[in-house]
Formats: sequence, C-alpha cells, structure tokens
Amino acid sequence: MSDAQTEPTATTLCVQAGLEPTPSVTEPLAPPIWPAAAFAYPDLETMEAILAGEQPGFVYARYGVPNHLQLERALARLEDGEAAVVTASGMSAITATLFALTAPGQRVVADVAVYRGTQLLLEHDLARFGVTVELVDCGDRAAVERALATPARLLWVDTLTNPTLRVRDLPQLASLARAAGALLVVDNTFATPFHCRPLAWGAALVVHSTTKSIGGHHDASGGAVIGPAELVEPIRRQVIRFGGRGGAFDAWLIQRGLATLPLRAARSSASALDLATRLASHPAVRRVSYPGLPGHPEHQLARRLLSGGFGAVLAFELAGGEPAVRRFLRPLRLVRFAETLGGTVTTVVHPATTSHRALAPEERRALGIADGLVRLSVGLEDPADLWRDLAQALAAAS
Repeated sequence: MSDAQTEPTATTLCVQAGLEPTPSVTEPLAPPIWPAAAFAYPDLETMEAILAGEQPGFVYARYGVPNHLQLERALARLEDGEAAVVTASGMSAITATLFALTAPGQRVVADVAVYRGTQLLLEHDLARFGVTVELVDCGDRAAVERALATPARLLWVDTLTNPTLRVRDLPQLASLARAAGALLVVDNTFATPFHCRPLAWGAALVVHSTTKSIGGHHDASGGAVIGPAELVEPIRRQVIRFGGRGGAFDAWLIQRGLATLPLRAARSSASALDLATRLASHPAVRRVSYPGLPGHPEHQLARRLLSGGFGAVLAFELAGGEPAVRRFLRPLRLVRFAETLGGTVTTVVHPATTSHRALAPEERRALGIADGLVRLSVGLEDPADLWRDLAQALAAAS
C-alpha cells in the first residue's frame, strides 16, 4: 500500500476526523454556532479573492464569523439600514463609532443627558486625542442650534435618556444636524427597534447595546451599529483593529433573543405603563418619569415617535431621598437590584450611587437625578405580582 493510501494514525484522526463539510439537502431551523477562531483556505487564489471582497468567505474570528454576519443582516433589516456591524458590547460599538468617524480638531456635540458611559468616553478618552466635546441640553432647540453653529462632525443623543426617561425630538435634531453638516447618531437601546427606528426619523446611524432588550435574557453581551454602508464599513474596520468583535455564542444568543423581541417588548411596555400609573398615585413617590404617562413633558412627542408602547423602563423618585431608597431595596423579592435593563427579569437600580456616583450632588440634580431617584426596568413577570412586591417595599420606605 502506498503512502497516499495509508490511513492516518489515531493521533492524527483525533485531530482531523470530522472536520470535513457535512453534506445535507436540509437546513437547520436554528442557526449553528460557529466557535471557530480561524478558517482554512483551499488555495492562495481563494484567499486573495476573499480578502479582496470578490468571494464570500471568513478569515479570522476578529474579522467576523457566520453568527456575526447573520445577526448583522437581521439588525440591518430590522432598523431599515443598509449595513450593520456587531460588537462585543454596547460600549465597544460606541467606541468604534466615535474613533472611526472623528479626527483631531473636529467636534462632537452630545446631549448633556447622554448615557453615562458615552459621556465618560467622550470627555476622558476622545478628548485626549484632540477631539473637542461639547455637552448641551438636546431638549432645547436653541441650545443645539448654538452648539452646531460651530462646525461639528457628530451630534450624539439617546432616544430616551438614561435614567430620566426624557424623549428627544429625533426629526428636529436630524434636521438641525443636516443643516449644520453633522451626522446624527442615536443610541436606541432604551427604545429598541420595536418601538422606534431612528434611521426612519433622519438619523445617520443608530447604536444599540444588544446586551439589553434585543438579547433580552441577561445571558449575552453585545453591541451594534446600523446605517449606510459608507459609514458602517469604516466602523467595522475600527472594530477589527480594536479587537472588539465578541464571541460567536453571544451573537447566537442575541439572535435567539431577537426572535422574541416583539413579544417581550410589548408585554414589558404594557406592564411598565401599569406600574407607572400605580406608582404615580402612591404617597411614598414624589414623581414618576415615564413617556406613557399623560403628565410626562414629552408625552405627545413620545406618541409620535414610539409605536407599540413606550418602553420597558421608567424612573420614580422616593419622597424620603436616599435613606428611603435603602429601605425600599432591602425587602424586594421579585424585583432584583442589578445594574442592567431590558431583560426578562425586572430590575431596579439607584443611579445616584451607581452609574452617576462620581458626580457631585449638584451635578446630579442638574441632570434631574435626585438622591431618591430609582430606575425600574420591567420584565416579563405578572404585573400584579410586581406591584405587590413594589408596594410592600414602598411601605417599608415610608
């Protein structure tokens, strides 16, 4: 028998056996997980064609695996965008966007109420590389116009502010950004693409922490940027250089969560409105911020921008301040104290001692974050059970 016909040894078979493609005329109803760090080429010509974009193919996990591509296609279609890139976290998506689209000497105008992680990145990191950052109240049209009178590369806002649940007028901001030659970037994590699609309202790009409502099960970390290919592709290259891709299993979990987003978002939104209404009449609660309440300052704007409900997140202020918050948190049983949102389990957080703890009290108050403010992310539990849990905790806080 020639060497070419000799069966490999057991050692080699343990390594190589089973790596051949599995032929099938059927397709799985669930996408496979591709935990591959690298891919093999049949020859040099194929490698060159793949790297040149002339043939489909995968290279290395940092560049992307099939699970990334499948999730990107789904999110791009959902947000009505031309392209998408998925990342290891929401902050990875935000970081890659800012570094890919700005250069030394340029300006970024951002909402004063922008997500705290974004603000820290802008002021402590991007500014070190020669990018000027200005924070303004993006609920004040005149303030935005003044800020954009000086040329800016980006205008950055959240659809719903964290944790105060103010609503930003995306069509108005998109118009102001276009007139000033700036790109409007919208963090749509709170609203989700089920309730709002910022690209349809004139945004240039939309970003998500897919860890939150899109994944929705507290078991995966990810982020995404969606928009026109001419903007997304530079961000994709930045993600690759930063090593910000994330794992195949996380992408798979997030795509699995995406399938039930409409059901979860509708249920959580309805429950949030029910709880917000109950909280608004409770004597231990000073005020409630939820766009679905008629008394919210942007309720009519929210009705125009949001569909299918007003989101899963609300905020309320306890009359007794921080001491009342401490008494309120201890007896909770169904509602979990955790720094996350948008999942199946209802969670609560105290911004003054968590996300915004580094700010001076007067800085927090200027942002509308009182010492007694609590943020509630409503999950899929029965709202009657949630209210009983909240009610007994409110009694303890009084």
